[in-house]
Amino acid sequence: MDEAQLSIRRRRLWYRCRYRGFREADLLLQSFARAWLDRLDGEELARFEALLDESDADIWDWVTERRPAPARHEGPVLERLRAFLRAGGAVVDRAGG
Repeated sequence: MDEAQLSIRRRRLWYRCRYRGFREADLLLQSFARAWLDRLDGEELARFEALLDESDADIWDWVTERRPAPARHEGPVLERLRAFLRAGGAVVDRAGG
């Protein structure tokens, strides 16, 4: 996927993060998208997109670890979301960034 396609995909995901309907999820996903969308590669964008297909209540419960996330969503993107929330919205990159 070329950079132009990634850019279009990121804009679509940004829009989807802004209009969720569940206030806490809106705030979390908007802040996360602002900090991370430009850093995610094609595979990570696909995982984030799949996560956004789920209900806000489910996403919130998985990020806050009130309930375990399905195996299909466990991975680097969900872990970044959890770390982002724990850090109060700060960018936390376990790879040293």
